[in-house]
Amino acid sequence: MNILIAIDDSAYSKAALESVLSRPWPDDACFRVITVVEPFHPEYAGWQTNYVPLAIEAQKTQVETAEKLIDDAKGALQAKFSKSEVSGEVVEGYIKDKILQIANEWPAKLIILGSHGRRGFTKFLLGSVSEAVAAHAECSVEIVKMPRTQA
Repeated sequence: MNILIAIDDSAYSKAALESVLSRPWPDDACFRVITVVEPFHPEYAGWQTNYVPLAIEAQKTQVETAEKLIDDAKGALQAKFSKSEVSGEVVEGYIKDKILQIANEWPAKLIILGSHGRRGFTKFLLGSVSEAVAAHAECSVEIVKMPRTQA
């Protein structure tokens, strides 16, 4: 059973990972944990080209942070499910699209991700990754929510 866990550095993703770690899975379970870093497009800097080196450095830092996040998640999964195959990676692209693409190509039987629980105008502006994944995935999707008091 291929289980794709999509995380970021939020408390919501930590809750999703803890949900996976807190229950039993079959010995043949294969876990793949990913985080998606959105690409930087220097051409969007327009006339503010002096900001491009700063943005490139920020992108590099973001990737390094994401790699540590993946290493930590893989370590926790390997410690808990030593009989299972565990892999992880940082990918670049648009979050919703990359999660769905990887889930289809691998192929995942289950996608697990956290929900930020956005509502109203914020949800309208930022969208909902978890809703988009649930709506378009070709496999089952589990969305882990946190009580608002913990968020």
